[in-house]
Amino acid sequence: MPDKLLRMHRASLRERRPVMVAIAGDSAAGKTTLTAGIVAALGAERITSICADDYHRYDRTERKELPFTALHPDCNYISIMEQQLQLLATGQPILKPVYDHSTGELVRPELVEPREFVIVEGLLPLTTRMSRACFDVSVYLDPPEPLRHEWKIARDTGERGYERDQVEAELARREPESAEFIRPQRAHADIVVRFAPIDVREDPPGTPLSAELILRPTVGHPDLTDILSNTDRYTMHLKLLRDDDGRPVDALHVHGYVDPAETEVLAKSLWTAMGGSSEVPDGLGRLGADGHSEPLAITQLLLLHHLVAAGR
Repeated sequence: MPDKLLRMHRASLRERRPVMVAIAGDSAAGKTTLTAGIVAALGAERITSICADDYHRYDRTERKELPFTALHPDCNYISIMEQQLQLLATGQPILKPVYDHSTGELVRPELVEPREFVIVEGLLPLTTRMSRACFDVSVYLDPPEPLRHEWKIARDTGERGYERDQVEAELARREPESAEFIRPQRAHADIVVRFAPIDVREDPPGTPLSAELILRPTVGHPDLTDILSNTDRYTMHLKLLRDDDGRPVDALHVHGYVDPAETEVLAKSLWTAMGGSSEVPDGLGRLGADGHSEPLAITQLLLLHHLVAAGR
């Protein structure tokens, strides 16, 4: 099959190809925030970061007349995305389309050269077998829907000029396609990340979100045995769960309500265990201009492990 041939071809290229990472999820799930910390940690000169939403087929004005939304594959040039992901995955440049989220317009395409690492984040990067074959590791962001709705309303009213009722109406319109096309990508991700409050706790408003990472055995994850044995379970713990398909998976819980000093020690241990020779990189865990999340920083560190390990 073509996807298997692509995997074999990439394996034969070895050092001549970049490490490819997919970060998929619904609108306002946190994809750009997760990506930004990784870019800050490794350095922009080592990473090519692109948005899969650039493959929208129609601009915002045209979509108003259509019977489907930007989440539908028919609203995107999926075949062109597949072709260009294959080119990037084999170390070749592309002339990528560009969708301007601030204006909703399709603008001049841009030349993209693959660097050492390529991060592709967006709505549909894991939607086809061929696109999935392009990636060394894949992530799906899976926040609770009420929380994601809050994030989207805050972002679209604060940054994109919408009114709250407009965003709520668009969320309702998109829901059938979110269920049909976006959320099924969760089943194909190597890592599923959920930032959320802990259900069994009644934490006061403003308590930092915790993180749960589903670590599927489709890729090799770092051995956390020694780190977890020396870590208070109040900070982070690992347990075996059954995934949605009934298969056993590891679930790593990183709690957001602990003292930042404790997670700082944990982050340094993780970074050292991953072969880091200096201080933990700056830029991890940033939320906007002034916010910070320790679980986000730990999540980004684990993703850094996968990038560096794949690069070796």
